Amino acid sequence: MGRCPSCGAWETLVEELRAAAATGRALDLVVVDGKRTDVVQLGEVDTSGTARIETGIAELDRVLGGGLVPGSVVLLAGEPGVGKSTLALQVAAELKSNAPVLYVTGEESLEQLRLRADRLPKVPAELLVMAETRVEAMQAPWLEYSPAVVVIDSIQTLRTDRAESAPGSVTQVRECAAALSNAAKSQRTALLLVGHVTKDGAVAGPRVLEHLVDVVLGFEGDRGHAFRLLRASKNRFGSTQEVGVFTMTERGLEGVPNPSELFLAERRAGAAGSCIAPIVEGTRPMLVEIQALVASAGYGTARRTTIGFDDGRLALLLAALDRKSDVDVLSSDVYVNVAGGVRISEPGSDLAVALALASSQLNKPLPADVAACGEIGLGGEIRRVARIDLRVREAIRLGFRRVLIPAGVELPAAIEKEADLIRVDDVAAAVSWLRASSFRE
Repeated sequence: MGRCPSCGAWETLVEELRAAAATGRALDLVVVDGKRTDVVQLGEVDTSGTARIETGIAELDRVLGGGLVPGSVVLLAGEPGVGKSTLALQVAAELKSNAPVLYVTGEESLEQLRLRADRLPKVPAELLVMAETRVEAMQAPWLEYSPAVVVIDSIQTLRTDRAESAPGSVTQVRECAAALSNAAKSQRTALLLVGHVTKDGAVAGPRVLEHLVDVVLGFEGDRGHAFRLLRASKNRFGSTQEVGVFTMTERGLEGVPNPSELFLAERRAGAAGSCIAPIVEGTRPMLVEIQALVASAGYGTARRTTIGFDDGRLALLLAALDRKSDVDVLSSDVYVNVAGGVRISEPGSDLAVALALASSQLNKPLPADVAACGEIGLGGEIRRVARIDLRVREAIRLGFRRVLIPAGVELPAAIEKEADLIRVDDVAAAVSWLRASSFRE
């Protein structure tokens, strides 16, 4: 059939053989004992045996919600070279002292894996490793060693005899992931799958892959920076708002317990167009530097370029500044950058971005001890954001004694004593305060 009768596309028909016609059998570790499955009441389900397995990497445990859950399937995806395999190998090394771990590599030979392990600290020599791309071949070692954790690097390299297509195809990824997921849940084994991403940043493979797994972790990072961010877009056992911060070193990935200090380490005080924004990722507050540059438009339409900030959000802030204050930015080229390679999307950074834009246009630097947080509406008003007390405490901890916050926000007396809280109700008031302020170290 040359043309699909449903969508009208040409040459899209793909042959898929039935499972019964394929040679071999898929990975099947389910032990059938002849007992029927009983229906029980939800309150009678025993959860005492679901203790988490701590990975030994604090930043990863934070994102997972406390560690790996036995029988769960975790998908770790990211761009090439971001450090997925390095993190997976470090997890296997840390877990080896607490539980048996099987590391299956389909992208590297065992010699390559050993060379990479020699560059990392604390990789035990007795770690169980296996170079295999056929799912059915994993059944014997899985039953023999009964590992508590199995690491697969990567799911796109595996194939199963149940499908005749090439490894990495939609059919192969779906069938391999389903077989491994069933085996992990039946054996109460925590399964960590390393996955690839497309050029658009989405997880490669069929969408059903993300539905099959319990946790989807995205590893983000710019090759020009040493920072790496770990986020959960799906987590059946915890929050999806937490973020883990790593730095890539010659000895592998290292967790960053105080990311604010690291992000602000190279900040240059006294530069126009710079403002500090306290943001919150899950339960963790972080301070990031917002940099803005407003320049004269050379020709044609003014340019809008952002790195680490949403383009649509910037357009809203520029319109609010133009209509609700006396700062003209619409006719100029505007560049906004979040220093350190961080990507932020929460509205709590709006006020800091607006102040950075106004500071650059007026060529007036903000005082060195000032931070700002608040959401800006279409009417130019400064709206409240969640966890302002947590944001202000983090700013105070790092030496920022003046914080611009929305008007009407009441904070504990202890915070009021430690910092000068400047309450502004709209963009015009924030710009007026900027004009009246004076820079000091």
